[in-house]
Amino acid sequence: MMHRLLLLAAGVLHALSFSASPLPAWSLSSTQIITLAILAWYVLKANSIRQAAWSAAWFSISNFCTGIYWLFISMNTYGALAAPLAATAVFLLSAYLSLYPVLAAGITRYLSRNHIVSFVLVWAGSMALSEWLRSFIFTGFPWNSTGYAHTDSVLSGWAPVLGAYGVGFMAALVSALLVACLAFLQKAQPKKSIFCLASIAGVFIISLGLKQIAWHQPHGNPISIRLVQGNISQDRKFHPDTMMESMNENFDLALLEPADPEAPPKVIIFPETIIPGFQNRMSPHFWQSVAQLAEHTQSVFFMGVPLHTLDHRGERVTNSVIALDGNTSVEALMSGLGLPVYDKQHLVPFGEFIPYGFRWFVHAIGIPLGDFDRGTSTQRNFVVQDQVFAPNICYEDVFGEELLPALFARPDGSPGASILFNVSNLAWFGNTFALGQHLQIARMRSMETARPMVRATNTGTTAAIDASGNLIAALPTTIPGVLDVQVQGTQGYTLYARAGNSLVLVLSLLCIGLGVFFRKKP
Repeated sequence: MMHRLLLLAAGVLHALSFSASPLPAWSLSSTQIITLAILAWYVLKANSIRQAAWSAAWFSISNFCTGIYWLFISMNTYGALAAPLAATAVFLLSAYLSLYPVLAAGITRYLSRNHIVSFVLVWAGSMALSEWLRSFIFTGFPWNSTGYAHTDSVLSGWAPVLGAYGVGFMAALVSALLVACLAFLQKAQPKKSIFCLASIAGVFIISLGLKQIAWHQPHGNPISIRLVQGNISQDRKFHPDTMMESMNENFDLALLEPADPEAPPKVIIFPETIIPGFQNRMSPHFWQSVAQLAEHTQSVFFMGVPLHTLDHRGERVTNSVIALDGNTSVEALMSGLGLPVYDKQHLVPFGEFIPYGFRWFVHAIGIPLGDFDRGTSTQRNFVVQDQVFAPNICYEDVFGEELLPALFARPDGSPGASILFNVSNLAWFGNTFALGQHLQIARMRSMETARPMVRATNTGTTAAIDASGNLIAALPTTIPGVLDVQVQGTQGYTLYARAGNSLVLVLSLLCIGLGVFFRKKP
């Protein structure tokens, strides 16, 4: 019974390592490794595959229930789903997500059979592969992958080489080496224990060396950007009586005096769905006034809007970002055609598309979104002055490999991105861990791509991140305001940008193969 309670507690602490609140940022990396090492110890000492799997289940269910508890708020508070049903939904999703670490634990126990060296290799490879599988099966939900606990850790040096799953691989390897060190001490084999500690030191030394590599170079001149955080509550945002008022609050923020009068913003980025209804349902007068605001500020607006279009592809509805300035015609805005547009590619199940057989559930939660069409992977980036902006919407930045095509020139010759930007509306989840977790994820994307990332969110965290993943500036959450920043675009390609997740997959499979080999070796 005590070991189950310890695993449950370790799972809770593990979940807290993905956001710099309530735990301090300096503790996240060590907390993640130590708590994962607790699970690894029980997997190594398990008497059977079943016992190893159950240890992972106890750890993982508390990890995911704690890490994504904020989904309860979206379903209960804003979706009007009864609290017992909302809590059950969070538990069932957590139980599903737990299957991946349970699979990794079972495979590790089966292939290593308590052989310590084999265990170390198979554990690291299996954990990395399980997180990769979680990123795409049933559209994927890789939120809180272990690598995100290490944005301020020396292990983040692996991000430009192996990506977030590679950072997670290294964290799992270190946790397994800690367990191996204790196991060898328990067997009175101090030399082998020292070798494990030396291996851990080697991982960190190599990581530190990787962090010294300059993966990017400046591109063009720095550009002034304003990020708008309206802090509009969901009930006001989508209510017909207050919708226009909430939009005007965002526009009023955009018109505030610049922080540096000598460098007024050339780009103003608004959050996701700042226009909460389809653009063709707004009046021509409204769109004329928005274009006049852009003209007044002498800037380009990037605006999140549900888009309804009708062209040679037929009728389409998309969750989109549009770019407009003072010269943009009202006709183009009303039709949604002839504009610089990005259509969201990775849609949210139940929010933006309804999986087969679950329409009843969407009717039950009552969130005012439905079936959107998907954007393509070859959409043009937005160009302002000499910088090239690649948009992503909501949790698209959780899928790191899907952002990589935007870094390269398109088949039509349009340029690759020098700056990434995200527009989000996390008001669905209240002032919870979700906001800090999403910021950690965005920082990892900058490390992987060697591109700065700016984020305009409704409630937080609105922030600017440099091309090395360092936080330049951020607004406090759940407070309206604007963030004026000078952002230097970059060029150059990391190994991860060129190879995606293939390198960490090969490394993981190789380690599993070596683990089996060492287990069989006398």
